[in-house]
Amino acid sequence: MNPYVLSCCSTADLTKDKLEERQIRYVCFHFILDGEEFEDNMGESLPTEELYRRMVAGADAKTSQVTVEAYRSHFERLLAAGNDVLHIAFSSGLSGSYNSARLAAEELRSRYPERKLYVVDSLAASSGYGLIMETLADMRDAGRSIDELRDWIEENRLRLHHWFFSTDLSFYIKGGRISKTAGMVGTLLNICPLLNMDNLGRLQPREKIRTKKKVIRRIVEKMTEHAENGTDYSGKCFLSHSVCPEDAKAVAALVEAQFPNLDGPVRVFPIGATIGSHTGPGTVALFFWGDVRKD
Repeated sequence: MNPYVLSCCSTADLTKDKLEERQIRYVCFHFILDGEEFEDNMGESLPTEELYRRMVAGADAKTSQVTVEAYRSHFERLLAAGNDVLHIAFSSGLSGSYNSARLAAEELRSRYPERKLYVVDSLAASSGYGLIMETLADMRDAGRSIDELRDWIEENRLRLHHWFFSTDLSFYIKGGRISKTAGMVGTLLNICPLLNMDNLGRLQPREKIRTKKKVIRRIVEKMTEHAENGTDYSGKCFLSHSVCPEDAKAVAALVEAQFPNLDGPVRVFPIGATIGSHTGPGTVALFFWGDVRKD
């Protein structure tokens, strides 16, 4: 059996140290801030705090998906080194990057017929995508084969839940995801929308909740409703946030109190530039394994 490599995109919103620790290779998305292009590389090109500071000050942020050429180069380096490759792609419901990765893989398979090169749509984003990678790394380290991992994630990816809320609606207004009128009313009423990811990997608004205190409680209630074995959930739980560490700590504390059998403490990560360019500051996202996501 050939050695194999796990691969993902930088939009998995794990730290560089975490990816290196788990021996997960990655390819970077890009973002553009006031016309200047940067790699979304865990804050190395531009610290995430600086990104959000400049966005609040009025900077225009846009994102750019990974190209077929970039994927081809990334995959070929791994294949040429003698590895099989399992690449888990950023959700096709949010980006065309999965299709770019698939096209690159199709081109390379004829050149490396002795190698396995699999591309799987994660239907996931941010540190939920990261939790998928962490789980697959655990399975790899336990001796499971590349084919077993591919089959498992294709069967189980919709059990990975994403629930998140935002306390600042200004960037949803700016990006056209909500109307200016609805955003102004929501801000006046102190509404914090609660959203999740559906079975097609798209972000969907679910509830309009007044006050941050209530939405923090509600997001943990959603975990209680959907987590595998309810409050006896014994898996890992990841959380990400965009420069609102106190809100993230409040959610993590409630989760740890409600779920005493967690596999370790809640792991907290920053929301990276690709996701953060659309949400802006003030977003908290919670990720865990549970029942099958349905629209």
